[in-house]
Amino acid sequence: MSVRPDRPSSDAELLAAVAEGDPEAFTALYDQHAPWLLMRLRRRTADSDLADQVAQETFLVVWSDAGRFRGQGAVGAWIWGIAIRRLLDLQRGRAAQQRLAGLLGRGRMSDAASAEEQALVMLEHREVIQALNRLAPELQAVLQATVLDGLSTRQAAVLLGIPAGTVKTRAMRARARLREELA
Repeated sequence: MSVRPDRPSSDAELLAAVAEGDPEAFTALYDQHAPWLLMRLRRRTADSDLADQVAQETFLVVWSDAGRFRGQGAVGAWIWGIAIRRLLDLQRGRAAQQRLAGLLGRGRMSDAASAEEQALVMLEHREVIQALNRLAPELQAVLQATVLDGLSTRQAAVLLGIPAGTVKTRAMRARARLREELA
C-alpha cells in the first residue's frame, strides 16, 4: 500500500502501509502525530531532551511494530501508549541510576528543573510527590491520564490500552494507597 499525496489516508491506512515498509506512510504518520506527542511528553517531564528521546524511540517502535496494531481504538492512542510506557521506563531507570549514584557518594544535580522550581515543589508538595513516586508505574499512569491530563475513564482506557474497568480499579487502588501514605 503506497501513500498518495493527492489522497489523504486515515491513520489506520497509514499504519498498515508502515507495516508493509512504506517510508512515505511513516513520514506522513510521523508528521501527523509527532507534534502533539512531543507536547504531551514535555508536559510530563521537565527534561525536554528526555521528551525528545522518548518521541524518537516511540516512532522507532511504531516503524518496527506497526503490524502489531490490532485496530482496537485510535492509532494516536496506540502511539501514546507506547510513548508513556517508554517514558515511565526511562524515568524509572534514571531514578535507579540517581539512587545508585547517591549510594556511591557521587550524587549529581538533576538538570530537569531549576533550583527555584525544586525548592517550591519540595516546600509545597513534598509528601504528595513522594507518595506518588512510590506508586506502581501502572497506577501512576492511570492517575496521570485521569488527573493531570483530565481524561475520562473511557479516554484513559483507550490511551493506556487497557479496559475501562481496569482504569477504574487502578485509580481506586492508587487513591487508597495515597490516602494510606498521607494519613
